Amino acid sequence: MCPMPSAESTQASERQTDLVRPTGVDEVATTGSELIGGPLGRRALLGTSWWTPVRVIALVAVGMFALGLVQKAPCYNGAWFFGASSQYTHACYSDIPHLYNGRGFADGLVPYFDRLPGDMEYLEYPVLTGVFMEVASWLTPGSGSIQDQQQWYWMVNAGMLMICAVVIAVCVARTHARRPWDGLLIALAPAAALTATINWDLLAVALTAAAMLMWSRGRSLAFGVLLGLATAAKLYPFLLLGPLLVLCWRAGKWRDFGKALAGSAFAWLVVNLPVMLLAFDGWSKFYTFSQERGVDFGSFWLIMAQNSSDPLDTEIVNALAMFLMLLSCAGIAALTFTAPRRPRFAQLAFLIVAAFILTNKVYSPQYVLWLVPLAVLARPKWRDFLIWQACEVMYFLGIWMYLAYTTSGDAHKGLPTDGYHWAIGVHLLGTAYLCAVVVRDILMPERDVVRREGDDDPSGGVLDGAEDVFVIGAAAQRPRHAVHAGEGPQVNWGAPADGIDRSDGDR
Repeated sequence: MCPMPSAESTQASERQTDLVRPTGVDEVATTGSELIGGPLGRRALLGTSWWTPVRVIALVAVGMFALGLVQKAPCYNGAWFFGASSQYTHACYSDIPHLYNGRGFADGLVPYFDRLPGDMEYLEYPVLTGVFMEVASWLTPGSGSIQDQQQWYWMVNAGMLMICAVVIAVCVARTHARRPWDGLLIALAPAAALTATINWDLLAVALTAAAMLMWSRGRSLAFGVLLGLATAAKLYPFLLLGPLLVLCWRAGKWRDFGKALAGSAFAWLVVNLPVMLLAFDGWSKFYTFSQERGVDFGSFWLIMAQNSSDPLDTEIVNALAMFLMLLSCAGIAALTFTAPRRPRFAQLAFLIVAAFILTNKVYSPQYVLWLVPLAVLARPKWRDFLIWQACEVMYFLGIWMYLAYTTSGDAHKGLPTDGYHWAIGVHLLGTAYLCAVVVRDILMPERDVVRREGDDDPSGGVLDGAEDVFVIGAAAQRPRHAVHAGEGPQVNWGAPADGIDRSDGDR
């Protein structure tokens, strides 16, 4: 006689049945799964054993990160030290070993407090990233040649950044509770593996992903604290407060937005204020450097400058880039208030960061890391994600081949300027394409792969299923499975706030 299933196993089976499996709803994921045995079956016991989706994703993330380290092997074995162009022809460049010596860590200088030799004067990174770099230098053995120390410094940073990569994958997998397998997009992203150890961006990305997870759980203050820490590591995370403002405005969730804003300000000040008061010149270097930096790699501004006999001054470019960014913010706000259904938080978070990347005067190849988790949460569709990743990999190769061309002397080995401009164009078009499909999902909610499976806004926290209190234009559609149904009226622009129908028949 067969034993009766336990209550625990029954509940676990129900949870597994409720999960959205990409191999069951995504044609590209279904086809790709044939390489490892085919789509996940309905009798799969993942979730009732040790091999939960989150653990599988974490292990895959570690494996892909390790492959990224292997890709840097030619530089580790000498290209960082013995040839300027070889680190570009092998596409294995990293700032980390170069800045160990170039920013005073090899000499024991204290970031922001000790003045650097040369033109840089002080470390040009935000405070929390500077702390990360300093901690890695403490863990780096001080014996051996400077090359040995640089190699150790890169390895120590790689280990710390690998932890950040796993945190990102796990947080994304847990943000959409019914879609943990979307975290595989993070773990398998080729552009992320290639760029993970170029710089220290993964620290800010990990804190931002953790903040998004906290917001999805309704923990507004914790979200704010983590976002403030992320902003103390890199400037871009504070942009997420803009979409959150307009979403909370539309849903009337002012208290939660206030908590998020207060937590962000508090956490940022806790990190920055001591350095600001004790070493203002060193602290402000990041901000002055960003303002004074000219047009640089990866931007459409560079294409314009290199094809013009009279390039624009840096101040003019700063003003124009700011104008374009503000115009993008206004467009996103208008989209939020007029969309037939309130956009998901992840959708707007992706759009605002993508707008910053597209309009900025510089695009370093590791900036793709900013967008990867937001793209997965905004548009968890394998086809679109892989198209965008292919464009970013092409740009990754393009910039190094261009630098190889400019540093190889008369040999001119690599990609000439015109070819590099095409690589920039591919990156811009790939990012713009993903923005376009996200905007389409907002305007046509039935095309949104997340909402098509019956969810409203899994990353939205208090916004998930909430009623609208302020919209412009046509009334928003009522969210499916609204958990706060009936919590207040839906109000259109120009309609009375009390929600009373004052048509002719009621007068």
